Order: sequence, then C-alpha cells, then structure tokens
Amino acid sequence: MDQSISAGRVAALVAGFDRAPAYAGLADALVLLIGDGRIPLGARLPSERDLTAALQVSRTTVARAYTALRDAGYATARQGAGTYAAVPGGRSRVHDRVLVPWAGEREMIDLNCAATSAPPEIAPAYADAVADLPAYLCGHGYFPAGLPDLQAAIARSYDRRGLPTDPEQIVVTPGALSAAALITRAFAARRDRVLVESPVYPNAAQALRDGGARLVEAPVDPDGWDLDAIRAVVRQTSPSLMFLVPDFQNPTGCVMTAAQRRTLAADLGHAGTVPVVDEAHQALALDGQEMPPPFAAFAPGALTIGSASKAFWGGLRVGWIRAPHACLERLTRARVALDLGVPVLEQLVVARLIAAGPVAAAHLPRLRTQRDALCAAVAAALPDWRFVRPAGGLALWCELPRPAGTALAKLAEERGVVVAPGPVFSVGGGLNRFVRIPWTRPPEELELAVARLADAWKSLADSTPPSSHPGRRVMVA
Repeated sequence: MDQSISAGRVAALVAGFDRAPAYAGLADALVLLIGDGRIPLGARLPSERDLTAALQVSRTTVARAYTALRDAGYATARQGAGTYAAVPGGRSRVHDRVLVPWAGEREMIDLNCAATSAPPEIAPAYADAVADLPAYLCGHGYFPAGLPDLQAAIARSYDRRGLPTDPEQIVVTPGALSAAALITRAFAARRDRVLVESPVYPNAAQALRDGGARLVEAPVDPDGWDLDAIRAVVRQTSPSLMFLVPDFQNPTGCVMTAAQRRTLAADLGHAGTVPVVDEAHQALALDGQEMPPPFAAFAPGALTIGSASKAFWGGLRVGWIRAPHACLERLTRARVALDLGVPVLEQLVVARLIAAGPVAAAHLPRLRTQRDALCAAVAAALPDWRFVRPAGGLALWCELPRPAGTALAKLAEERGVVVAPGPVFSVGGGLNRFVRIPWTRPPEELELAVARLADAWKSLADSTPPSSHPGRRVMVA
C-alpha cells in the first residue's frame, strides 16, 4: 500500500515558507523536507486541492510548486494516482553500497548506521557559508588547527558549559574518528595499553588499534559504569590513555553522573592515565534535562573530542579536539603527518551552526518522537527483550533472552532490516545477548523494522540458528 502524507502535516512542516514568490518558496521547502526524510521517498503528496485549502494559497501556487518539484526530479506524477516524493536519479543515488548492499527497489531499512538525515538548518547554513567563502580565496586555504572563526565558536560553546576555553586549545579535525586517531598517534606509543569501555564504538577501537595500542576493556553495564571494576583494571594495567564516552555512551545510552566523573577523574589522575573523552552525543539530551559538567572540568589534563556529525549532520565531516595548552605542540606535529586541515566551506558552515546553538533546533523534537516510537514498538512486539530507555543519544541497546544477537541480525537482514549485533561492540568477544537499534529513521520505518525483527526473532526460536560468527559490515556511526 502506498504511503501518503496529509495536507495538514505538510502545511505544518512548510509553515513560514518564503512567499516571494510563494510557489518557489513552497517548492524549496518541499525539496528540503524530501531531502531530509521528513517527507519519505515514495510517499504520495497531498492533492493540489487539499494542500491549497490547508495552506490557504491559490491553486496556481500549489500547481506551480508541484511542477517545479517534478522538473527538478523531487517528485514524480502517476497517471490517476497523484504526485509522489522522489530524488533526482532515484533511490540508488542516495544509497551507499559500502554501508548497505543495494537491493534494487527493495526497501532495506538501515539501522546499522546511528546517524540521521540532515535537519532543515543545514541547507541555509551552506548557502550563507558560500557567500562568506570569497573572503578566504585570496589565501592558501590551509588551516591545520582550524579556521579561527570556528575555533572561537567551539571555544565559546565550552565556555557556556562552564569550561573556560581558549580558541587556541581547539584543533579542528575531519570528524571525531580522525580526532581519536590523531590523539593515539600523538600520545600513545606503540604497544601502550589503552583502556576502552566495553561495549565500545567499534571504529574508535579500530583507530586505537591501528595506532599500535593494546586495548584493555572496562565494563559498562546497561545501567552504567562499574567504577570499582574500572579502578581495579587501571591499577593492574597502568594504561596511558582511557577512551570513554560519558554522555549517552555508544551503544548503551548511559550518562555518567557528576559524582562518577569526579571519582573516575581522580582515579585516572592518580594512575597517570590521560582521559580521552568523546562528547559526540553530548548535545542530544531529549528530555530537557541539564547535563553534568564536562569531564574535563574534573580532569584538566583531559583531551576532549567533539563532532558536528550527531548534533547537526554526518555529511559535514567536522570534528575537533579540546586540548590543554601543554598538549598542543604534540598534536600539531602529529597532525601535519596525517592531513593539513578540514575544507574551509564545511568549517564556515559549522561555525554558523554552532554559533546558533549546540544542536540543530529541529533535531531534538524529531529524535524524541523517533525514540518514543521505537521504544513503544519494541515493548509491544518483543516483550521478552529488555532495555533501559535512554534519556538521549541515538540508539536503544536491547538485551535478548539468550545469546543470539548475531544469528538474529542475519535473519533480520534477510527480511530487509539491518542492525548491529552485540559482538560488533566487543573488543574481547561476547555481548551476543545484545543488539543495537538506532532511532534515526522516521517512526513508520522504525515500526516496520521492529515488525521485521519480531518476525526474525520468532523464526529464530522455531529453527536452528544460523552461524553465530558476526558479519563484517562496514559501520560509520
């Protein structure tokens, strides 16, 4: 059955569109909505008559806007059936075959990647940044530490959180993962021990391994960190660094309290272990709660990683490191051996976005709705699964009644939904009782994905499980 979107919903989404001229402003607004997924690809748009009434504009305005959409490839007309949302070149154009193999027109729901489509603020920020770009064209264009305007904007964001920061303390990188690799190169000698959480974001663990580090695991339960166990591991292994995600930890969604941060910072300080703190999810507090102070407020020697990918959009590929002044020279020397900076245009975009706030304004309401839809769907369709409802972040960490995460992921993919099983997040093996399900798609897709997972789970219970060896699908978030 065709999916459709009501005239009332479209009217709410395009509220305030530019009316000079109205048809062009409406068309532009609809393009953004289709591009960022709020109008799903293939959805039937409202009839011209219904949308005319909902918007209280002329029929000609809506007709010309729909014509502009079709001419630009963002809609298709079906004789006698209506107008449908599309993208130029079809679905394959926005699909990455590295992340999810293309299955023709079969709709694969990708929940392996915990990243959302762009919020509406992104396109205007790019347009404004392009207007600013000519001022930089007379120079060489290399900014190894980052564009000064962006460094200043990031520093102010830390100031607002109670962590005074000099813009010179900011080193801009091509994403948080590059920041982790740079820190490993600068501060971990080959064969040094580095403490990582378990479960851990797998790409961060791989970046540390590639730098020559020996990884040691510290437990994070679905309810949070076991500080006594971490203290014991630190005492036994004397790691040079500890990589941790205290704000909506990936994949558990846990948040470390201020008291826990103070205790862990003191333990690491006594051991001479430098905290490497990934704050990529920090701004994604979905329940309006006040977040604890930055970990670096308790550990002045901490190296803090930030990113525009989760708060704004993954396609920006801009991250950063906040470092103590004493560490900057080592970071700079290591940096120029890896790359010479982030593209100027993207830095201008992120500077504008961060100046407007720590997260895109439209982002949190959308994520909150999607989280609630996912939690409700899992609770209803899979009542024997356990999870702790996260207060933010991007994903649900589900505990299965038995260790079958990898087998479930295999059967789910055969049904058209891709999820990451627990062993992907383990350095030393295990965690096969878990799967990670991001809430990064529209509610109707999440509900369909859970229905497919429930079917796969029932099939698993009724048959011999497939091979439990975890797959090697590429993960980026």
